[in-house]
Amino acid sequence: MLNLVLFGPPGAGKGTQSQKLIDHYQLVHISTGDIFRMHIKNQTELGKKVSQLIADGKLVPDEITIAMLEEEVKQNPQAKGFIFDGFPRTVTQAEALDAFLAGINEKITAVIALDVTQEELTRRIAERHKITNRPDDDAEKLKKRIEEYFTKTVLVLPYYEAQGKLDKVNGIGEIDTIFADLCSVVDRLEV
Repeated sequence: MLNLVLFGPPGAGKGTQSQKLIDHYQLVHISTGDIFRMHIKNQTELGKKVSQLIADGKLVPDEITIAMLEEEVKQNPQAKGFIFDGFPRTVTQAEALDAFLAGINEKITAVIALDVTQEELTRRIAERHKITNRPDDDAEKLKKRIEEYFTKTVLVLPYYEAQGKLDKVNGIGEIDTIFADLCSVVDRLEV
């Protein structure tokens, strides 16, 4: 199986590039953000909890996130692979993901980080907020999310780098150019 983690701060283009990778490599997309938004939209108990946490700019606790992610993987037993978007966000989550995948004789094939400057992130998210009006793109919440990424989430990269699984791709430029760079990384992986 080809199991990828697409990594980057809010606004790096993970959602856009994930969709292109999914279509190209026939992967199953697992986005914790999408799962959370689905629960919020459906007003599930989990959705209500997650809604408040996201509204406050906080991360959802690991046990909730990991349980939802495992359920998504189990619902797709015939998948050629998965792309994990927005997960893991902490080393604890990365360790839990590795343990879960090892339990089903799988592993993360590669982690690809989209490299984008803070200035570009702020510009992109301001544009996205105008179009989609996502509550987590509000200026203050966005500031918290970007700070959270650069103080906590970015610490996951050395974890995967130590495993020899980390690649970085320039996330600034034309969408198709970035996608071609991502494909060149994926195509040289041994699956």
